[in-house]
Amino acid sequence: MGRTVVVLGGGISGLAASYHLSRAARAPEVVLLEGSERLGGWIRSVRGPGGAVFELGPRGIRPAGALGARTLRLDVWRAGFRAWLGLRGVTCPRRPSSCPEQVPLCRRCPACPALWLQVASLAVDSLCRGVFAGNSRELSIRSCFPSLFRAEQTHRSMLLGLLLGAGAGRSAQPDSAILRQARAERWSQWSLRGGLEMLPQALTTHLTRRGVTVLKGQPVCGLSLQAGGRWKVSLGDSSLEADHVISAVPASVLSKLLPVDAAPLARVLGTITAVSVAVVNLQYRGAHLPVQGFGHLVPSSEDPGVLGIVYDSVAFPEQDGSPPGLRVTVMLGGSWLQTLEARGSVLSQELLQQQAQEAAATQLGLKEPPSHCLVHLHRVSGEKAPQLSTEGLEGRNWYFCHCPPRPETSVMNFSLYLLFSPQNCIPQYTLGHWKKLESAAQFLAAHRLPLTLAGASYEGVAVSDCIESGRQAAAQVLGLEPNS
Repeated sequence: MGRTVVVLGGGISGLAASYHLSRAARAPEVVLLEGSERLGGWIRSVRGPGGAVFELGPRGIRPAGALGARTLRLDVWRAGFRAWLGLRGVTCPRRPSSCPEQVPLCRRCPACPALWLQVASLAVDSLCRGVFAGNSRELSIRSCFPSLFRAEQTHRSMLLGLLLGAGAGRSAQPDSAILRQARAERWSQWSLRGGLEMLPQALTTHLTRRGVTVLKGQPVCGLSLQAGGRWKVSLGDSSLEADHVISAVPASVLSKLLPVDAAPLARVLGTITAVSVAVVNLQYRGAHLPVQGFGHLVPSSEDPGVLGIVYDSVAFPEQDGSPPGLRVTVMLGGSWLQTLEARGSVLSQELLQQQAQEAAATQLGLKEPPSHCLVHLHRVSGEKAPQLSTEGLEGRNWYFCHCPPRPETSVMNFSLYLLFSPQNCIPQYTLGHWKKLESAAQFLAAHRLPLTLAGASYEGVAVSDCIESGRQAAAQVLGLEPNS
């Protein structure tokens, strides 16, 4: 009888781990457990009137690097498009000697502490807020942006390191027709025609065809080790046994499921916290942006509540619907949202809608009052949201072309199609995060626990990072080399 591997969590990391396990030459029996009634985690796409696509979580994937290449080569879809990204130079100060995990943009330029603080409050602060919705003074650059850390360590300059490479040696890049196309057309990011949620949908279809048991609406109540070294996975009224468990649930959730014997590990995992982010998707008919690009980030000194605004119509004009309308997404969170939560304030639809509209009006000049408003407040507790149709999931015509700009019109109509407020959705890699990971790895090795950690809580929150963590978790279970 073969081994049984239970994967906890049906987000993109759990789906990726199950995918790679199922494709092994001697695949184990795989059981994927998801506590809610849907798969995909924070990846969720919905359609508004006219067929416009609105992303409630991640909206695009970068194809660059080995991780981006592996994601494109999952071979459960075909999609992509070319996009433009502009960068602006920033003056660089020296490293503050007090913290080895915080990295300046350059160590060769003399600068006074006041200049460092100014750059940190603008460039680094905005970057940390845009990616992690966190405080740059609390997050570890070493853990949050390891490529920047390696580049600075190697070349004594973050910007120079990015230009020349971190110097760690390049591994052989995978190859396929879609990767060659992405390189030739210089894609900056890609998505799918019906929204990014088609990716977990396609993975789910693939898993069921490969014989993976997918159980939704099955929250795990606890984990315990049996006398023979197998796990007992408690599901309330029932239980499963497993030779190995891959946990792709948040670290804080896993910490509450572990047995008493793993209390030291549970304490470490319980310190990996997360923050909430509210996402407000707006569409304007007949409007146009005063600037071009993918979007902009907002430093906390400018607006503590607004993390940034994404220009969805610039990146993915094919998703604007018919008739087309300008789509932008306002990201709300940071200390403003944390303060409201600490006070026990009700995060009403009206409050978040007003904050988003004011940001769009002030920062992008979209000042027309709404003529139509459809607000949906989605919470993690299980309220349902519209689901994307899976029609065409098996088709191969999922390619995005780069479309010309839409003609401007004189009439502006405003629609607020969706508001999404996920709680505790972005893990915070605070100072010393890498030591927590080392401690967890040492405990698992010392006690030979048949448990592997995966997901956004550990080494990256981007979609490709999560997919890679699932792949590496599967490789560890299968006894394969991580880079095989």
